[in-house]
Amino acid sequence: MSRIDDSKEFIPVRIAVLTVSDTRTLAEDRSGDTLVGRIAEAGHTLADRKIIQDERAQIADQLRAWCADPEIDVVISTGGTGLTGRDVTVEAHRDVYEKEIEAFSTVFTIVSMQKIGTSAVQSRATGGVANGTYLFALPGSPGACKDAWDEILKAQFDYRHRPCNFVEIFPRLDEHLRRK
Repeated sequence: MSRIDDSKEFIPVRIAVLTVSDTRTLAEDRSGDTLVGRIAEAGHTLADRKIIQDERAQIADQLRAWCADPEIDVVISTGGTGLTGRDVTVEAHRDVYEKEIEAFSTVFTIVSMQKIGTSAVQSRATGGVANGTYLFALPGSPGACKDAWDEILKAQFDYRHRPCNFVEIFPRLDEHLRRK
């Protein structure tokens, strides 16, 4: 069973938030605000925040830029994970991933099923790793962002979380790039 090991020290993570939308502005970005609030509440650092349009190449370019930034450990995007023609965030993420975290989608679906029933099948939330950076694509609703953070990401980005967490393997995410 998972738990927090209070004998370990909390390690803050630097997280960038990307909202993918053709219509939202920062003033209207409730999903981004949900993530930003939870990131701060958990003791992590907001490393950057942007809103860009639903354009696959632009999304992938932004993800790559943040993955190349040594001051960013994690990128969480919100929006563009649905089934319509303009929903290209998942494809952009997969253009960047070196490895996909398949279980993230599964666990997110389980969490979503408990909240919205079979409507959970309409989400294509995904996670992966590129250049030593974690990347997660969440749906564009505040509720989905809340569920993903509260039920999955908050624990996985807490170094004290046992039996394991994403933070403890940061040093090994890009080890394949250092091999000769």
